[in-house]
Amino acid sequence: MRRAAGAVALWPALAGQAQAHATEQGFVLLLPTGLYIVSGGAVVALTVLLLARLPGRAALAPFRPVTLWRRARPAAWPGLAVAALLLWLIWQGWAGSRDPLGNPLSLGVWVVFWMGLVSVQGLLGDIWSRLDPWRALARLAPRYKPPLRYPRCWGHWPAVLGFLAFAGFLLTDPAPADPARLAVVVAGYALVTLGALALFGPLWLVRAEVLGVFLRAYARMEIFGRRGGRRALGLPGWQVLRGPRPSTGLAVLMLLLLGSGSFDGLNETFWWLALIGTNPLEFPGRSAVVAVNVAGLLITNAALLAILAGTLALGARLTGESTGTTGLIRLYAPTLLPIALAYHIAHYLTALLMDGQYVLAGLSEALHLGDFHVTAGFLSHPGPVRAIWLTQAGVVVAGHVIALMLAHAIALGRGQSVRRAALGQAPLALFMVGYTVFGLWLLAAPRGV
Repeated sequence: MRRAAGAVALWPALAGQAQAHATEQGFVLLLPTGLYIVSGGAVVALTVLLLARLPGRAALAPFRPVTLWRRARPAAWPGLAVAALLLWLIWQGWAGSRDPLGNPLSLGVWVVFWMGLVSVQGLLGDIWSRLDPWRALARLAPRYKPPLRYPRCWGHWPAVLGFLAFAGFLLTDPAPADPARLAVVVAGYALVTLGALALFGPLWLVRAEVLGVFLRAYARMEIFGRRGGRRALGLPGWQVLRGPRPSTGLAVLMLLLLGSGSFDGLNETFWWLALIGTNPLEFPGRSAVVAVNVAGLLITNAALLAILAGTLALGARLTGESTGTTGLIRLYAPTLLPIALAYHIAHYLTALLMDGQYVLAGLSEALHLGDFHVTAGFLSHPGPVRAIWLTQAGVVVAGHVIALMLAHAIALGRGQSVRRAALGQAPLALFMVGYTVFGLWLLAAPRGV
């Protein structure tokens, strides 16, 4: 009886969001998604054939940036403002509303930062370098000498472990959006980062602080970048060709961005729930599948790493390449960043359109601008849902096309002929065609969570 009363009490709060999600997915399932999936795979396959026929100059030309204005040195005050805001958000997580859609900490972390800022960081420019609170705090004591030297052998591996912990919390924790629970995690991360900064100095932020490391990795995809001392504008990914080769740890982190993003969509599908023996119509809750989802996250990332290593090794064997597999992974891992970013944008687009309204509502209330009406009405009509689906599918296909172009350009930049580059990239190209189909299937597959 109490459970029934609780369900009745919760229904008005949850019905709008639940029905909006179900309606949107229902419309998607009515679309000819099979045709779109096949068409997306065909576009990527045609890109492979086109690159094999284009002269080397034509393949490299799209990634030549246009130089713009002189670049100004970032000021410290935006980062200090973010540090102050972070303290307030942590306090709100403990003392504020228990509703994740009404608490500024939950909205700030998962909507503003994870859905919004990460997408903008990868698309437009490195805004995190201006907002990073840890760098701003480090600049307050420029003459401070840390007591310990950051071990060179650690490389970027602490950031790899940190990202796995972050992805595990996001994808497998029973309540990652619970404000009080999130406040403990954010406060703990802040204390660990400040402690490590005091012990190892700013080098910790460059190699081990996970948020800064993966956001700088995504910044290689931005259209606005740095060329010498000036700003430059180019096709997304142009900085991948001009940036330094990543360390092994950083290359693995780039692969984790793709693998974890893929599992983020996979673990919601009927296929996955059937695989783990869970009835999607009687889902027992996230706490019942924590262990299996942790295993799935690790297996997905390990499988991606193994498949990429295998395709690169096969391509090297076809062309007589002498570079080892680890060196090839370091060389080509950045070319997967467009796919990882595309999946991130496509996967969270609908959630951002919905939950972003709660951010605007909170700002409107805080600034006394009047009531902001949150609506899911646009998801109740086939037209907007079709537009969202086509945007998601287009972003995913564009990400794979850019990834193929980058991989081909890297091979040409190493002095290979067009024919040899195409031959060496053939296994990787087949993998990307298959991954395109897989990614579009993830968007269209029915979900049970």
